[in-house]
Amino acid sequence: MKKYIWSLFLICGLIACKEEPKPTEIVQEETVVANEAITDEDLENAIIYEANIRQYSPEGTFNEFTKDIPQLKELGVKIIWLMPIFPISEKNRKAKGDLMVEDIKDENERTKYLGSYYAVADYTAVNPDLGTEEDLDRLVQTAHDNDMFVILDWVANHTGWDNKWIAEHPEWYTQNEAGEIIHPAGTDWTDTADLNYDNPDLRAAMTATMKYWVEEHDVDGFRCDVADNVPTDFWNANNAELEEVKPLFMLAESEQKDLFEQAFDMGYNWEGHHLMNELAQGKTKVAAWDAYMKRNDSLYQEDDILMNFITNHDENSWNGTVTERMGNAADAMLVFQYVIPGMPLIYSGQEYGMEKRLKFFEKDSIPKTKGRVWEEMKRLGEIKKNNPALNGGKNAAEYKRLDTENPDIYAIERSKDGNKVLYIANLSDKETKTSAMGFKGSYLDLMSGATVNFKDDEATAMGPFAYMLLEPIN
Repeated sequence: MKKYIWSLFLICGLIACKEEPKPTEIVQEETVVANEAITDEDLENAIIYEANIRQYSPEGTFNEFTKDIPQLKELGVKIIWLMPIFPISEKNRKAKGDLMVEDIKDENERTKYLGSYYAVADYTAVNPDLGTEEDLDRLVQTAHDNDMFVILDWVANHTGWDNKWIAEHPEWYTQNEAGEIIHPAGTDWTDTADLNYDNPDLRAAMTATMKYWVEEHDVDGFRCDVADNVPTDFWNANNAELEEVKPLFMLAESEQKDLFEQAFDMGYNWEGHHLMNELAQGKTKVAAWDAYMKRNDSLYQEDDILMNFITNHDENSWNGTVTERMGNAADAMLVFQYVIPGMPLIYSGQEYGMEKRLKFFEKDSIPKTKGRVWEEMKRLGEIKKNNPALNGGKNAAEYKRLDTENPDIYAIERSKDGNKVLYIANLSDKETKTSAMGFKGSYLDLMSGATVNFKDDEATAMGPFAYMLLEPIN
């Protein structure tokens, strides 16, 4: 979508015939109306939802997820990111530890291991375990009917070992000195084969497969796996060509700065995420976060967007649940990800306060009982949607650090178009106090509904990892 201005046109044409139509025949006009596409305005208050279809329900299908799309609207979700939906390679399929499925002698146990979503066997097909292409179309249409957009998780860096490209075009892959195709260097992704972007035919084929999903299934963009492992000049040309079909939203799994210049709208806030974990664990102080925010001011363009998250599929499965990593700071960090500049992410199960690590190579299922976390996210979604002070897109609200004379207190003001929101948090595991340096007055706590007063001569006590999300009372 970056660098482009788009319009919608109504295109009408007559069906051409070689012969003159008979008097009883009716020649009808075909009307082609372009679907409404995502805009920069949509991104300002957007929330993105990562849908792990395999684990979202006991059935693990598109149709079961589609039923819940209207509920996601309650949380303010604007963009649905589907984890890879493609058939998964069976050759070299991972099981557990260093074992491949083929290493397991018990045939019944072998069937448990479904492989990595990121070992793609066919770029233009749907994994039958998830459903059919018609089921996918129904999901996309339901999202569109609910004023949401759908992006696909795209794996351009490597394929699975069953992918037909290996047999038909081995020259499209990275090879060792013996001419053998290898897995991505420096990784343990032995279930995948590394693609070689020095080959122009590979580039053309990759673009064609991505375009297929836009043209045939009306998807609204892509989340691009390990995007910085693929040459930036490929993404620049590829994404520009895709945009000729319709405006798209492009998310890079990367913070690499040159990816934002032309190709991508948003990237991962990996550094910020790790700092949030360290703050929650007492391994760093608020000053480290302040330094990070100052660096970002000079490193990124004004219209670059970072995705803020406290969990995702990698973090949950490999590094632990939100509670495991963030403990008593979990609530403060949930609100934190909504109020800092950028777009907040919800990962499947997070909205239900999921307290388990989802299996990565096996079937699993998320909890589906609404509770405290659902209500908190619902409230945050309402605030994000309705208050421009939390705009986080290409015309983001202003970010201002507020002084509290306390190294453990993080206080910021977000403002836009006369709207203001303050976030004040004690990011330590000890009770402390904060003074009103520059923000004295009366406020409504948007989460609790309480009135909070800050006075010059009074310090406000805050418990460990306590927070307030405040709106001025005029």
